[in-house]
Amino acid sequence: HGRARVAGQVILSSRFEERVTETGGGKGGPSQPTTRSYSYSVSLAIALCEGEIARVGRVWADGNEISRRDLSLRVYSGTEEQLPDPKIEAVEGAGQVPAYRGIAYVVIEDLDLAQFGNRVPQFSFEVMRTGAGDIADNVRAVALIPGTGEYALATTPVHFAEGPGRNRSANVHSPAGGTDFEASLEALGEELPRCASVSLVVSWFGDDLRCGSCGVRPKVEQKELDGVGMPWSVSGISRSAAEVVPLDQGRPVYGGTPSDASVIEAIRAMAAAGQGVMFYPFILMEQMAGNGLPDPWTGAADQPALPWRGRITSSVAPGRVGSPDGTATAADEVRASFGTATGAEFSITGDSVAFTGSDVASYRRFILHYAHLCAVAGGVDAFCIGSEMRALTQIRGEDNSFPAVLELRALAAEVRAILGPDVRIGYAADWSEYFGYHPQDGSGDVFFHLDPLWADPEIDFVGIDNYMPLSDWRDGFDHADADWGAIYNPQYLKANIAGGEGFDWYYSTSEAEALQLRTPITDGAYGEPWVYRYKDLKSWWGHLHHDRVGGVRAALPTDWQPGLKPLWFTELGCAAIDKGTNQPNKFLDPKSSESSLPKYSNGGRDDLIQAQYLLAMAEYWGEAENNPISASYGAPMVDTGRMYVWAWDARPYPFFPGNSEVWSDGGN
Repeated sequence: HGRARVAGQVILSSRFEERVTETGGGKGGPSQPTTRSYSYSVSLAIALCEGEIARVGRVWADGNEISRRDLSLRVYSGTEEQLPDPKIEAVEGAGQVPAYRGIAYVVIEDLDLAQFGNRVPQFSFEVMRTGAGDIADNVRAVALIPGTGEYALATTPVHFAEGPGRNRSANVHSPAGGTDFEASLEALGEELPRCASVSLVVSWFGDDLRCGSCGVRPKVEQKELDGVGMPWSVSGISRSAAEVVPLDQGRPVYGGTPSDASVIEAIRAMAAAGQGVMFYPFILMEQMAGNGLPDPWTGAADQPALPWRGRITSSVAPGRVGSPDGTATAADEVRASFGTATGAEFSITGDSVAFTGSDVASYRRFILHYAHLCAVAGGVDAFCIGSEMRALTQIRGEDNSFPAVLELRALAAEVRAILGPDVRIGYAADWSEYFGYHPQDGSGDVFFHLDPLWADPEIDFVGIDNYMPLSDWRDGFDHADADWGAIYNPQYLKANIAGGEGFDWYYSTSEAEALQLRTPITDGAYGEPWVYRYKDLKSWWGHLHHDRVGGVRAALPTDWQPGLKPLWFTELGCAAIDKGTNQPNKFLDPKSSESSLPKYSNGGRDDLIQAQYLLAMAEYWGEAENNPISASYGAPMVDTGRMYVWAWDARPYPFFPGNSEVWSDGGN
């Protein structure tokens, strides 16, 4: 299994078809000599290999890569049910042609040989085959990144006119034919045949970790040239009026926000390809080093470079001297971050959605704009009103209220009014956020702070960005988990989905972690250890929830009812890196302050650990004993068709990451 470049074997060829074109001659004037030119075409069947394949990717003729779209190419994947090719039957006669069952082959119909010197060129093909139990069998939904790139989602070819005769393509960077997005979407359908849902990530940019000061805006990569074929526009903002993303050594740190027209094209193209679409708005923080913005977490003079949106908090973070947490001031800061934009402040003309209000950099404008845009595109399957705003949702107002949760509930109602009753609406919580808030202040407080949102009638699913650790592996043979034999053991990884760290035990200090001194997770007061177990999805989902203020369990439960709504893994994944399952949430990006290796990783590439992670997740949640049926909605707790693997790239492989002249993030 994997990818191989094969030459194949011609198993059938039609006779050459000759075409004659005459020029010159004629009447009524000086006679011109008649010139005849000859062209030839042929139809070929070329066997690739024995057995069933997933797809044919790139094609080479005489060593030069050519577009599949330039060929009348049909692929027979080598099944035992495939039928004879109709073109071959037309040549040889009905009933005179084998189906070549069990043989993967291609048919090239009416190949024009002029471009090859009127001869059949030497063909070779990139052939892909999946193995039993590999990623193609286990992925049913993906997140589509990068979420940036002004035309990365367009099906219309766009270019920049840099001068007379100098055009630079914005979104065609492969010989596959069509735009980058089209090539990527085609590969997705062929390489992951079980995938039936795509999370469409689209980013705006935040500029401050202090929520009351944080603006959220669409931005562009440059303002000098606009795209020919699709001028850039987002929410009524033109390129000339937009702000530019930060630069690093003269190159944009991020791609710009996808143009509205490209988002619409992507939604329609994915729907036409049979993919359900979940719209996934994403905030990228843009602070660079030396930004001069006070850090609410430490009091330092600068905020960290390119931080995680989950660190957006109050003007002074909870737990620090001077924090407004727990006061009306904190609630005011949260309300300022969401803004006052309303659904009525949008003008819709054809496929164009423009904002007409004054609250131009608000979070509410961001979300409502895309709700309208999804409606204009013909609708989506699901819509997230936000993702991983962990610290923001934990800010407390007066009387232990959570103002961001109230704002999200109001936003869900506004989105519902725009998108209608059939679109499933949810929020994508971080895995450390979804189940509750336990302030580390010695108070003993336990808040199920998101329960009002999860129980809200406008919310259809509990979204979890699931990057929970599935291993605690160390090099050598004398560590605590060594008896499992190898980190790749699927049984070991499955045992840690509802076990191990975050379920059975935790490390109380970094020193305890180094020595693997594990402290059991218990709850002596009320016998509910699941309250502290972020991995105990079944117990969280299947029980009533009682807040604890000062360690005292409330007599009345929250609004959550057992089995009320399904769990969607709105993100799920593990890097292809040594010991990736130790910390699946870690990633490498030298520009970001969040960049780091998983614990005890040597940083080497490891595709197998990623594949085994996905295998373990798919098998575990596919087993009925791990995934109970809800009495409320009659389906499993975890919707296995909504486990969105992070990530599939809208830029086609191998041109991304190979083309560093076009895409600067290929090294990541």
